[in-house]
Amino acid sequence: MSDAEVTCREFVELLTDYVEGVLGEPTLSRVENHLALCDGCVTYIDQMRVTVAALGTLPPEPVPEELHRAIAGALAAK
Repeated sequence: MSDAEVTCREFVELLTDYVEGVLGEPTLSRVENHLALCDGCVTYIDQMRVTVAALGTLPPEPVPEELHRAIAGALAAK
């Protein structure tokens, strides 16, 4: 990635790494500069954070036994 400004499309592609704190320099600075100038991307990241937090409150769903068997069968067939 070049030293040019981050576009909104690039920001969306970098979002997961940004939220997880794994972007290195100079990409991190470029993303933060973009966020300082782009209200749309700030709104987008805020919405993503709210969604992730809400999903984190859901109870885990048990995996049906038939799915366990199907996966085991598929792995055994390989």
